[in-house]
Amino acid sequence: MVEAYERARDSVVNISATAKVEVPRWGASIFGDLFLAPSERSQRSVGSGFILHEDGYIVTNAHVVSAGAQLGVTLADGTDYEARVIGRDTTRDLAVIKIDPQSPLTPIPLGRSDDLMIGEQTVAIGNPVGLHNTVTVGVISALHRELDVDGRVVYRDVIQTDASINPGNSGGPLLNILGELIGINTAIRTDAQNIGFAIPVDQLREILPDILDSEKLNKVMLGMRVSAMDAPMVTQVREGSPAEQAGVRVGDVVQSIDGARLSRGIDFYVRMLGRRAGEDVELTLSRGSSTARAKVTLVEPPKPDGRRLALQHLGLTVDDVRLDVARRFELRRQGGVIVLGVEPKSPADQLGLRPGDLLVSMGRYWLENVDHLGTLLAEVGPKDPIDIGFRREQRGSLYDWEGRLYAR
Repeated sequence: MVEAYERARDSVVNISATAKVEVPRWGASIFGDLFLAPSERSQRSVGSGFILHEDGYIVTNAHVVSAGAQLGVTLADGTDYEARVIGRDTTRDLAVIKIDPQSPLTPIPLGRSDDLMIGEQTVAIGNPVGLHNTVTVGVISALHRELDVDGRVVYRDVIQTDASINPGNSGGPLLNILGELIGINTAIRTDAQNIGFAIPVDQLREILPDILDSEKLNKVMLGMRVSAMDAPMVTQVREGSPAEQAGVRVGDVVQSIDGARLSRGIDFYVRMLGRRAGEDVELTLSRGSSTARAKVTLVEPPKPDGRRLALQHLGLTVDDVRLDVARRFELRRQGGVIVLGVEPKSPADQLGLRPGDLLVSMGRYWLENVDHLGTLLAEVGPKDPIDIGFRREQRGSLYDWEGRLYAR
C-alpha cells in the first residue's frame, strides 16, 4: 500500500470551485403578506482530481466543476493554479480541466477495470473536507452497481468499495495495490458507513476521444480516431477525410506527430489540441513491420447554420456574444451564445430559458459562438437529451444554472 501511494501521490490534486447561488428566504411585504425573497451568496466546494497528462490536463468529477464556477487547483507540492474546463460528461460524472503548469507534471499510472475482482485491495487518495492527500484503504465490495443520485441521474456499472470516501474525495483516484488508476471516486452512501462508489477507469478511456476531440474543439476536419489510453492505434478513418486522402489506415499506430513521439493515445489528442484549419500534420505510422509517413492537411468543415438549428431543435433565437455583453456577464473565457428569444412550449421554454440568458455550454463542450453551437446541434436527433449550462443576470447579480432538455 505504501508503494501504491508513493507511485501516485504527486499526481493527485485538490480542486476548489466557487459559484454564486440563490438562497431562498422568507420576508414580509408592507401589506403583511409573506413572500419568498431570494438572496445570493458565494458557494465554495472542494473536490479532488488527478493529473492525466504532463501538459496540465486533469480529470475530476463533472459535478465538482459545475458550469460557470471559478476553478482553482492545488498540486501535491502546494502550488496553486487557475483552471478552465475542457469538457464534461454529466452522464458518467467525468470532466477534464486544464491548468498551465510551469514545468511538466507527473501523470497518474493508468490501470484497467475490466479484470477487477471482488475482494481486491484498493487505495483511495483525495482531499476529504479539505485535508490534502489523505489515504484510505479497503477492498472492492461489489462490481457493476447502479447508483441513483437523488432520483435525477443514474450512473451505471460503477465500482463499490469500502475504502473510506468522504466529501471532498469526489474526483480523486481509486487505485489497485500497484498504484494504478482503476476508478474515479464519485459518491458515498450518506446513510451508511464505508459504502463508496467509483467510475471505472475504462469509462474514462471511452469518453476521452470525444472530450478531447480537436474537430469539435477547434472546428477542423481531420477524419481519424485513435485509441485514447493505450498505444495510439488508429481505430477509425472517415471516407473522403484528410486522413484518408493522406493514406492513413485503420490499424496504423501513430508513433509521432511533427517529430514529437507519442507513448499513449492521449498524447495524440493533446498534440492535436489548438491545431487550426490549413495546418499540415506530419504523422509517422507503424504499419505491421514497416514504417509509413503521412502528411495530413487540416481543413475547415462545412459550417452548419447554428441559428436555424437552434430554432429547429431547441426553440431558441440566438446570436454571438458582443464584447460589452461578455464583460457584463464577467466571462473568464472567450465565447458564449446570447438568447434573443424563446419559442413558447419549446424545449428551451420547458427548461426555463429566457431572453437575455447566456448559453455557456452544451453537452461536453464550452460554447464559443453560434457556429460552434451549430456544429454540435448538427449531430443531434429528435428526442436526444442535451445538457445546457447557462448564465443569467438577475437583480444586478449573475447566477449559473444547468439543466437538461430534449431536442425536437
